[in-house]
Amino acid sequence: MTDKLLICDCMGSQTVDADGLTRATGRACSRLYSSLCTDQIDLAAKAMADGPVTIACQQEAPRFAALAEELGCDVPGFVDIRDRAGWTEAGENPTPKMAALVAEAALPVPLPKTIDVTSEGTCLILGPAEVALQAARDLSDTLAVTVLLADPQDAEHTSAFDIVVGRIKQASGSLGQFELRLDALQQVIPGGRGTPRLTAPQNGARSACDIILDLTGGQPMFPAPEKREGYLRADPGSQPALAAAKMAAVQLTGTFEQPLYVRLEPSLCAHSRAGQAACSNCLNLCPTGAISSAGDHVAIDPMICAGCGACSAACPSGAISYDAPTVDTVFRRIQTLASTYRKAGGDAPRLLVHDAAHGTEMIALAARFGRGLPADVIPLEVAALSGFGHAEMLAALSAGFASVDVLLGPRTERDALDPECALACAIAGRDAVHLLDIGDPDALSDHLYAAVVTPAAITPVLPIGTRRQVARLAGKTLQPQAQIIDLPAAAPYGAVLVDTDACTLCLSCVSLCPSGALGDNPDLPQLRFQEDACLQCGLCANICPENAITLEPRLNLTDAAFTQVVVHEEDPFACIECGSLFGVKSTVEKITEKLAGKHAMFANSEAARMIQMCDNCRINAQYHSQNNPFAGGERPRPRTTDDYLSKRKDH
Repeated sequence: MTDKLLICDCMGSQTVDADGLTRATGRACSRLYSSLCTDQIDLAAKAMADGPVTIACQQEAPRFAALAEELGCDVPGFVDIRDRAGWTEAGENPTPKMAALVAEAALPVPLPKTIDVTSEGTCLILGPAEVALQAARDLSDTLAVTVLLADPQDAEHTSAFDIVVGRIKQASGSLGQFELRLDALQQVIPGGRGTPRLTAPQNGARSACDIILDLTGGQPMFPAPEKREGYLRADPGSQPALAAAKMAAVQLTGTFEQPLYVRLEPSLCAHSRAGQAACSNCLNLCPTGAISSAGDHVAIDPMICAGCGACSAACPSGAISYDAPTVDTVFRRIQTLASTYRKAGGDAPRLLVHDAAHGTEMIALAARFGRGLPADVIPLEVAALSGFGHAEMLAALSAGFASVDVLLGPRTERDALDPECALACAIAGRDAVHLLDIGDPDALSDHLYAAVVTPAAITPVLPIGTRRQVARLAGKTLQPQAQIIDLPAAAPYGAVLVDTDACTLCLSCVSLCPSGALGDNPDLPQLRFQEDACLQCGLCANICPENAITLEPRLNLTDAAFTQVVVHEEDPFACIECGSLFGVKSTVEKITEKLAGKHAMFANSEAARMIQMCDNCRINAQYHSQNNPFAGGERPRPRTTDDYLSKRKDH
């Protein structure tokens, strides 16, 4: 059963067209309320009691959720069409955008996969003695505290918490599973008077804890420290910061759900082969150090991964894919927004991609106190901005959006988004994707209202398939006349160029190509290439002993990209004994020229002839040759009964 949509004009401050929303979304709407959260809350209670409802207000979601709990009915769904659509400049029609937002909110979103993380509250505190010891006194009633001091003179006798002296040499892990290696470790010996006595210093000591409270004020122990669960930092000179850090530490005891943000398929990974380096995009981008090399593929530590999504956007093979939510879910949301907007009468919408914290607050402030968003700008909240790569950007453009703006947050990894934006613009054939580094709500509104965007004259398509398939489909849709699109350096699409004068057809590139883009012909000396499968990982160029391979970033939109083409071939050599074709003619002739009569093993003509024989004939010739180094001595005659009898007669 489809739930009813409860709509409210927020005390007459916006225009809501119930009939238009119903026609575009198929959702039955209530009558238009004006103060559903206050004077008319009894009507909201009655509607919730009668059946499932969705309330078109996000700000008062806690109030309505509490009301549902009081009534003993299901918590309603919520969709924000007020801040994101209702409050806009006079004269603009917000109905198409409202309809798009309502339809998108109704899409089912799969629950993220999670694992349990348990923290028992063992806490290590670092920092100046005065600050660290006071923090330990404050936390010792709720946490199992150990203070690590640098100076033995600062140690004191106490039974409330443990005190050790030393320095951290190495730290790893996250909430509930930090592992530490310490040098010069000394423990306090209980008893005695005056300054405590300490044990002898010990190097290489190992320990573990659930929480680390770093009050040193120096360099953080981990990359991207704000994203390392269980690692808390505070300026030792700031009392508010110290209080906030201690409060946060107290909350980190118990069992927590850690989302599994990304999924890894090692068999698709093009990280390396046979010890030769290839793709390292994810390793270069991961801000937390959660990704490490594990032979031919990479490994991801889910406990350290903070879910920024940069690895998913940059992975050329699809070995790493974002899973909270999946890429398919994002594509469906984009398609639903665009198609519903057009169905409701809108034309050429613009997409504003933002995060849940910074972006949502910016939009709310701009709507409540400023001009709000233009009626043709549709906001799309995503869990990870860095995971919104070129494929998602192109999916939006090919679905009918005139442009895509990505509103950066204070902690967004721009290094990951800049190349994705440039790649999307190159495939789209126009400057249709922009990164907005704007921190003022009014400035955001002014920029969006002032932007002049020319929509592409295309027939929208359904973005479906893998990220590579969607990018290719978008290229054909946005540039229908193009055949080859030049791309920026390090793009994951392109061709392999072979210097035929240098290539000897050793086929080492074929044996190591992780995607199968390079292939051979078992019957002829040929090197074949399928462009659509090429990841531009660079392994073939790295492994080529003749340096005959270079990469050309481009997107081939023709059907030839799906077929194997011969990039280099030579005549085979015919065996001088049996005539069978083997090897490469030029290579055999070069080897013969270099070795015949010039190398000890091929000093005479008979030995030199073996270079020009196939495997079977070479073995046969070697076996029957004179002075064969592999031949044994003459076999002894088999012993018979007469031999035994004659030996007995002799005795």
